[in-house]
Amino acid sequence: MSLNLERNSKWMEGSGPQADIVISSRIRLARNLKGLPFPNLMNSDQQARVVSQVSGAIQAPMVFQAVGELKLQPLRALAPEERQILVEKHLISPDLAAAGGEKAVVLRDDEAVSIMVNEEDHLRLQCLLPAMMLHEAWRLADAADDALENELDFAFDQERGYLTACPTNVGTGLRASTMLHLPALVLTRQAGPVLSALTKVGVAVRGLYGEGTEAQGNIFQVSNQITLGRSEEEIINNLSAVTVRLADQEREARELLRKQSRWQLEDRVGRAYGVLTNARILSSQEALQLLSDVRLGAEMKIIRGLDQRLLNQLLVRIQPAFLQFSAGKEMTPQERDVYRAAMVRELLAG
Repeated sequence: MSLNLERNSKWMEGSGPQADIVISSRIRLARNLKGLPFPNLMNSDQQARVVSQVSGAIQAPMVFQAVGELKLQPLRALAPEERQILVEKHLISPDLAAAGGEKAVVLRDDEAVSIMVNEEDHLRLQCLLPAMMLHEAWRLADAADDALENELDFAFDQERGYLTACPTNVGTGLRASTMLHLPALVLTRQAGPVLSALTKVGVAVRGLYGEGTEAQGNIFQVSNQITLGRSEEEIINNLSAVTVRLADQEREARELLRKQSRWQLEDRVGRAYGVLTNARILSSQEALQLLSDVRLGAEMKIIRGLDQRLLNQLLVRIQPAFLQFSAGKEMTPQERDVYRAAMVRELLAG
């Protein structure tokens, strides 16, 4: 397989329901093969066996009919920088990128479907779509799962459901998540109480790259915490309702800012746009924060003519590994900051 690491992923399209606040929707299914230990207990031969079985399964006609052409990429064949780009594009986890052994990723051409092989579970099937499209992502994931289950013997218990390495995934093995941009809730100091309250209804809040990461650029991921004892429809409907409510609260906070702090808000947005279009040095953290302010300005029509698709693409393009790959050479942190600033100036000007 030849990876096109500079390809824009499907989730970056910037169009769809709630796209002014909801950046992407993801469905992830954890599956393990019957008769093999979980990945943390496997030897290299067993890992290779899983990769081989997955490689054969994705070539089956039924799988192709359900999800289209899928291609498998062994991770050992990729440089660390290339693996990190897959993390920056939300296609694999930091754990899979860092780990050694016989591991792989399976991708559809538009990157809406990806499968992590030999991460925490033998398979982590993901469907990642733009905006508020959880139900559409679920239908695609469900079709892929059914097709793969015709080719692979998944570990399943009649009482417990799908067996997984982490007890919190036992049952459906389903993790649904949405990625939201919530700057107004942060600026009005409502984000802490609002997001903390979600844990009481079985929703986890994480950062830009999921579990174990911090929120950057006012971007948060929300996902279900419980899979056992709940149907897939219940999980998805619950998270959909939570996401819509968060989006409504964010819009209310934006209107509050417009009414009470209009000039301060417009000044903040204008200054952020001015820095991004003129800066000669930008760190990734500063760029994310400034892009958050500019995105808020674009969504509130303070700035006009900025494409949502471009703003989503910039979330990836400003990251260290992507920058270095794009430049075609290794760079020091300062060289990356200079290159990042030049790239952002060029893209926003175009």
